[in-house]
Amino acid sequence: MRIRKSARILLINQNLEILLFKFSHKADALAGQSYWATIGGGVETGETFQQAACRELLEETGLNINDVGPCITTRSFEMQLPSSETVIADEQFFVVFIKDHQIKEERWTEHEKQVIKQQRWWCLRQLKNTQETVFPDNIPQILSHHFPDIFKV
Repeated sequence: MRIRKSARILLINQNLEILLFKFSHKADALAGQSYWATIGGGVETGETFQQAACRELLEETGLNINDVGPCITTRSFEMQLPSSETVIADEQFFVVFIKDHQIKEERWTEHEKQVIKQQRWWCLRQLKNTQETVFPDNIPQILSHHFPDIFKV
């Protein structure tokens, strides 16, 4: 099974909220699935995880950041892609703090335009109490573990 490397970004605003996108699949192999997920995507040939994180931030939010800092956590799991291919996802997570930013969608791919239905800033309390599907499902624990002085679970 192919390993798909991916960079994920926990984008945190001045109110200590994290930006998530709501994906709703209608016409691909994941049709009928709906979930919230972090910014990010696959690492392209020749890229590091950090370079992919910077590129994904630019493509998905319009933020041009040259350094996302070190990876704070990883996860690996089997997943199905919208193309129907099943892969082993190898994800590295980065945290980026911003003051204020209007999300720009002009660099979204056609597929992103079709499946990203909403964007929302979530506080940790909302994430802990939601009944909706969120990936990864342990964002509050990740942030409170790595930033205990800022985030309390």
